[in-house]
Formats: sequence, structure tokens, C-alpha cells
Amino acid sequence: MYFSWKRNLIVLWVGVFFCSTAYSISIPFLSIFLSDELGVTNHLEIWSGISFGITFLASALISPFWGSLADKYGRKPMLIRSGFSLAALYLINYFVHDPYVFLLVRVLQGLLAGFVPAAIAMVATNTPEDKTGYALSIMSTAGATGSIIGPLIGGVVSYYTSNRAAFLFSSVIVLVSALIATFFAKEHNFNRSAPRSHVADDIREARSNRAFITLLTLAGISTFSVMILEPLIPIYLLDMGISKTSASLSSGIVFSAVGIATVIMAPQWGRIGTRKGFGTILFIGLIGGGIGNILQFFVTGYVEFALLRFAYGLFYAGVLPSVNAMIVQVIEPGFRGRAFGLNQAASQLATMAGPIVGGLLGAFLPIRWVFVVNGLLLLGAALLVKTRKLDKQITATHEAMLKERAALPE
Repeated sequence: MYFSWKRNLIVLWVGVFFCSTAYSISIPFLSIFLSDELGVTNHLEIWSGISFGITFLASALISPFWGSLADKYGRKPMLIRSGFSLAALYLINYFVHDPYVFLLVRVLQGLLAGFVPAAIAMVATNTPEDKTGYALSIMSTAGATGSIIGPLIGGVVSYYTSNRAAFLFSSVIVLVSALIATFFAKEHNFNRSAPRSHVADDIREARSNRAFITLLTLAGISTFSVMILEPLIPIYLLDMGISKTSASLSSGIVFSAVGIATVIMAPQWGRIGTRKGFGTILFIGLIGGGIGNILQFFVTGYVEFALLRFAYGLFYAGVLPSVNAMIVQVIEPGFRGRAFGLNQAASQLATMAGPIVGGLLGAFLPIRWVFVVNGLLLLGAALLVKTRKLDKQITATHEAMLKERAALPE
């Protein structure tokens, strides 16, 4: 390759870090923002769930389209488009005073998002095959590090200034991502004269690949398991006795615990996966994540809860990077933009459903029982990995792909 894949990895890592930071800044206080700034007093759990989920529903519907454009015109234009659009929309959030207008802006954020999946697809396509799994594990730490810094920034800013002011920080930070993509990200040349594929054709091609469909299912389940808790943790901390004035800061610390664990363990899982197989890492991560969630049912103190979230994160850190690495193994390079667009759609549907289901469950069940439901879901996903013999599926699909590629004329 005419540019250094390592340099590109660093550049894209920084861009995803800033983009993830911008998104996660608002997580600790979104429920409180709806209540105190936008006047939502009734059914706050449901409003919180919808506010989280509606962005990701919009993103799920549009992601295959952006993936198709990425495979024709390149992933870098998708980075630039998404980065500058999100910077403008975060700025608009600062001026919103009506909850319905806030929901509209959240929809637009979903429709114009796509920075992170475009960056992942760019790494997957512009990295040597034998380094892809490791590179994707490193990329996962970018989002995790952003999820550490973002909630802490959001918690501190909202505590010392206001929840509304935190959206200004998000706008500036995601603007940095857009500028990084514009001036520093590199990508090999695309044949833009080739016809662009149709989304329906992409879905048919994906459905013919059983291993890929299994991976999409696992990505959706894993993402759902995380997002079902997003709107509930601030409320759960209030139930533990945390004061409302410090709830945003406390939520930021708890959210960051999982991110810290991911930064520590994701590169290690990537190295082990390269040697032992990413199917094994995926299975271990799902089992550990499932047990870690169930154990959170028994915790009643804030410190113990944060520590257990950290322990859960050490295992969960291996899940999504393993899924992404296996997607690369079963998908041709020319289809990867669309593949990761479909993967993004599956994940975003799960991200949309998770907060809504979590909000509904939190309204009718004690929140601690949601951790049990979540743990059983991850254990069920681990069972799926074993019963579908995912490792053998991946190997067989990869070997067939290599044989087909070798049979093509030079």
C-alpha cells in the first residue's frame, strides 16, 4: 500500500475517539436534561428510552444506503459528511427547549451519522489481511476511550455549568473528528465509474452468506445488551441513594468503568484472537459478560456497582471486535463498506430497541431485574456461538472465498 496502514490506524483511531467522546458526553444526564431543561415530568423512563432509541432507528434505516455509497465513492467522504453534519446538529441541541423538537434533532443525528462504521470499514479495507483483527481490536479502544472521557466531561460540565452547555462541547469535539478525516485520513483510489449497487441486491448477497448473517445477529444481541441499560443507570443510581445534584457525575464514572476495562483488555483479546481464533474470544466474552450482568443483581452500593461494571467490561471488551474481525474473514474487500453498513444497521436497530425496552422494563419492573434479563440474553448468545459451530462456519466460508478469488483470471 502506498501509505502506512499504521499511520492511518492512528489517524482513524483519533477521529473515532473524538466522535465517540462527543456522543457519550450527553449520556450521563440525558434523563435529567429531559426533566429539568425540557419539562418532561411524566413517564420519564419512557421518554428517556425513546430519546436514546429514535436516533438509532433512523441510523439503522439509512446505514445500508451510506454503506453502498461508501463502496462506490469511498469511506473517507462518509467520514467528512458525517463529522460536519453531527457538529452542526450538536450545536442545534444547545438551543432546543421543546422535547418534541429535541426528538426531531435526534432523528436527524441518526440519519446523518455513520462516522464510526465508515472508519471501521476503512481500517478493514486498508490494512493487511493478517493485521486486520488486531487493528480492529485497537479501533474498539477508540470508542471505549471516548466512552470514558465523554461521560466524565459531560458529568463535570453539567455539574459546574449546565446540562445544556455540554452540547457545545459535543459540537466542538465532533468538529475535530471531521477535520481529522478531511486532512489526515488516507484511502486507496476508488473506481467511481463503476455502477452503484442497490440496497436490495446487497441484502440478498448478505443473506446468501450464513456466517455473515450469524455475525449480524450476534452483533445485534451484543449491542442490545449494552443499550438496554443506558437510560436506566442514572435512575438506578438515584435509587441507590445518590443525590440528584451529583447523579450526572456519578453516572459518568459508572459508564466510564466499562470503557476503562475495554481499553485495557481489547488489544489483549485481539492478540489472543489472532492466535487462538476470534470465535473462542467471542464465546469467552459472552459468557463473562452474561455472568457479570447477573451478578449486578446482588449489588446495592455505588462503589461495588462500579467495580462490578469494570469486571464485566473486561470480558465484554472481546465481543464486538471479534465480530468485526470475523466479518472481515467472510466478506470480499469490495463488499466491506456495504457489509459494515448492514452491520451498523443491525447494531443500530438493537441500539434503538435496547433503550426503549429498557425504559419499558424499568417502568414496570425493579431495575435490578433488568440485569438478570440482560445476563441471560448474553448467555443465550454464547449458546448460539456453540450450537451454530461458528468457528467452523467462518473457516469454511473463508476458504471458499479464497478458492473463488484464486479461480478468477488475473
